[in-house]
Amino acid sequence: MDDMEEEEDTKPKVVDTVKQLRLGIDISKPFMYSFSGERRSYEAEIDYYLRKDIYAVVESGFGGAKVNYTDPNHLADLIYTSNNVFFKAGVSKGMLLRLGTNDWDMAFIGARYAFSPIRRSAATYTITDVFWGQTSGSIPAKNLTAHWFELVGGTKVEFFKGVFVGWTIRGKFRLNQKTFKELPPAYVAGYGKGDKNSVFDFNFYLNYAIRW
Repeated sequence: MDDMEEEEDTKPKVVDTVKQLRLGIDISKPFMYSFSGERRSYEAEIDYYLRKDIYAVVESGFGGAKVNYTDPNHLADLIYTSNNVFFKAGVSKGMLLRLGTNDWDMAFIGARYAFSPIRRSAATYTITDVFWGQTSGSIPAKNLTAHWFELVGGTKVEFFKGVFVGWTIRGKFRLNQKTFKELPPAYVAGYGKGDKNSVFDFNFYLNYAIRW
């Protein structure tokens, strides 16, 4: 019994006397999409340490896509663009034991609620049929709003004082599937493929922390 009490006394106890606000940008999406003019996405995050390894998190960004599709047999063409901003809010829970007030390395799990207003332009299409010839038309422009829920996990490691790098993996689950039945955007920044009701995604962040 005495041994157990002594062991508990030797465990580090971190008192939440230091506040931290951490700002971050995703450097993976601009790099990946720089090789293609079809998609673009810019994402940023802010997290604030609350207490007992709980962080309040807000994320935002913008992006869009260009679709200029021709089927392999050259029998159909489809052209349109989409643009959107997105906002996310949630919490993250640190899973590593902190060794002191200056230890901010973390592995975490968390959840987010997200929504995004989307503008899809009018889409023009051309269909070629061997019997009926060529038919052209357009689908009117449309404003949409996407809502989804995310489960996240990842790490953040402090390499220099206040400077972190880390990654986040995300499982995303759309909450309003029926809205996207008619010509969904090919890509929704912050979410992924517009025709999927669930997707998995990845971010690689560079962060800077302000403490007081």
